Amino acid sequence: METLATLSLNREGGFQELRGGSLGVRLALNEEERDAAQALRYKVFFEEMGAHPTALAKRTRRDVDAYDTFADHLLVIDYDRQGPERVVGTYRLLRSEAAQRAGGFYSAAEYDISCLTDFPGHLLEVGRSCVALPYRGRTAMQLLWRGIASYIFLHRIDVLFGCASLPGTNPDALNDELTWLYHNHLAPPALRVRAQPDRYVSMQRSNPAQLDRRRCLAGLPPLIKGYLRLGGYIGDGAVVDEQFNTTDVAVLVKSELLADKYYRHYERRLRDALD
Repeated sequence: METLATLSLNREGGFQELRGGSLGVRLALNEEERDAAQALRYKVFFEEMGAHPTALAKRTRRDVDAYDTFADHLLVIDYDRQGPERVVGTYRLLRSEAAQRAGGFYSAAEYDISCLTDFPGHLLEVGRSCVALPYRGRTAMQLLWRGIASYIFLHRIDVLFGCASLPGTNPDALNDELTWLYHNHLAPPALRVRAQPDRYVSMQRSNPAQLDRRRCLAGLPPLIKGYLRLGGYIGDGAVVDEQFNTTDVAVLVKSELLADKYYRHYERRLRDALD
């Protein structure tokens, strides 16, 4: 049985597929699988979430940008399905070395990430995360997190970061959520990326003393809550993304926080199975 504590973390063997029932998580192996991920992204972002496609995206029904060529694409695959539709979840992973070839990180268009790029360790930018509607339960997202944990161990990643989205382009509708994130999860100065000056939207929008923690958490997308549960941080400033119909925040996780959580979890499961 493959576990995160054994085969999946064998650096010599490379990234190993992890399974959960009919679902598996692994990296895209070829152009066809990457195309399937881009088709899924288009369906979720543009057809479901109201993003505004370019003429090319509308014609091809694919969400594609210049970073895709250089990134690894983590896939959740349903082996009970056939063809491109069996790709039911995806996450784009862009390491420091790949970003150099791509001309930089995607997040740099929204945030000043120099405090990260000046850092001597290995960086991993994550983004373009989505799961097909029928699979938006615990299993698919846990597989994606397990895959990322394995990937950061394999490539000795020090900091994971990216842009995470709240729905809509009206920050006033997100006053409490943004304020709560700023006052409870702001990154320490060494990791505190800041929104680009021409795109900076203040996150201090409500009286923090009057916020209802439970209601603020309920208003956050599951992905952002997932980062926070892993001990993640939020950068300074939100950014409105008109094309994708979202308000973005920068998220950062020290990779050992993510990896340690999954090491403990799956090592405990392995011990229980052997007892």
